[in-house]
Amino acid sequence: MRKVVFFDRDGTLIYDKIYLNDPQQIEYLPGVNEGLRLLRDQGFEFVVVTNQSGVPRGLVDVENLNEIHRIIRSDFAAAGIDILGFYYAPFLVESGHPMRKPGPGMLEAGIKDFNIDRQTSWMVGDRMTDVEAGHRAQVKSVFLHGTEDPENSEFAPAEYYSHTFLDLSQYICEQDQKRNS
Repeated sequence: MRKVVFFDRDGTLIYDKIYLNDPQQIEYLPGVNEGLRLLRDQGFEFVVVTNQSGVPRGLVDVENLNEIHRIIRSDFAAAGIDILGFYYAPFLVESGHPMRKPGPGMLEAGIKDFNIDRQTSWMVGDRMTDVEAGHRAQVKSVFLHGTEDPENSEFAPAEYYSHTFLDLSQYICEQDQKRNS
């Protein structure tokens, strides 16, 4: 079975441009490549899970969304980092669709598609809905500060709170080493 880190996309791997529709506007957050390499070297693989309510709103074209994911995969591959898969939930917030975070649908699909071990896997995101999706999928969660304040969330707290991508990567590696010793 695989150990995986599920990542939210906007505000976690790339800057959140609010309904990113232009593949030329992808900008990676600081420390992402270095952090992903640390995790890769620890034996982790990666899956991206992203809510995309811009699709049903008519603000994000599915062809552009697929091109954005193709470019991200290609950019990471050039840095020696493989992404197992991209899952997106093209549903409105109020839809309550189980694929949309905080629902665990995208993570569950990845777990099934890639034979992922829940016990060794993590969910990382910049919103408490990401953390909750991780909890509901029975994987550990990390909250990356930046987009929202987790203090007043209705959801259970994350296992770890981080201000940088590199820090959260180091934390996950440390926890994995403790688990294996």
